[in-house]
Amino acid sequence: MKQTKLIPEVIMMTLDINNQLTLLLDILDEQNIDSSASISEYHQIKRLVKSMLASNSITDEQLLNLLPEIYNYSQQGESAKSQPDHIILNKNNLDNWISAIQQNTIIE
Repeated sequence: MKQTKLIPEVIMMTLDINNQLTLLLDILDEQNIDSSASISEYHQIKRLVKSMLASNSITDEQLLNLLPEIYNYSQQGESAKSQPDHIILNKNNLDNWISAIQQNTIIE
């Protein structure tokens, strides 16, 4: 009897810039509070940052300058030997990024 692999249907949803910022804010805030992160969270952060930079939808200069820093934080986090240490070392950065994103996000 042949077994059939069931592959869950993937629904792709386009997120507008506000949704992307809100998602990025949620991930960074959770990492900051819990001092823990998963590799998949770092991948997600990198995808969000790439998408936002590519869309040219962000007009705030401060946020535009911070996005590459957030990308680098995620890239370093992927290979960090200790996730808690990596997050703690970036605590001030995380606080600044979270504040900047909050100023540019419309909470619906």
